[in-house]
Amino acid sequence: MQRLDEKLLIFKKALGELAKELRLEEPKVSMTKLAYGYDINKSTLSRLESGKIDSHASTLWKIAEARGISFSEFGRRLEEKLGPDFKFMDE
Repeated sequence: MQRLDEKLLIFKKALGELAKELRLEEPKVSMTKLAYGYDINKSTLSRLESGKIDSHASTLWKIAEARGISFSEFGRRLEEKLGPDFKFMDE
């Protein structure tokens, strides 16, 4: 179980970093503006960006849409950030 917990922490950190990077890409958008404009709870967005939580797919989709990228592009960037060997379950 410990190994899965460690992997979840790695995942949440990468997810948060990506969400924050996207928000700060030009043109930058404040957390408040993103949250308000796309019906995302600001505390959820803050906790997501700080790597404390992972999120519903709908929230991630909203973030991607707000930044003008597809959800599949969001996923591709997350996979790049995690690296090619990342898996939750060992084979």
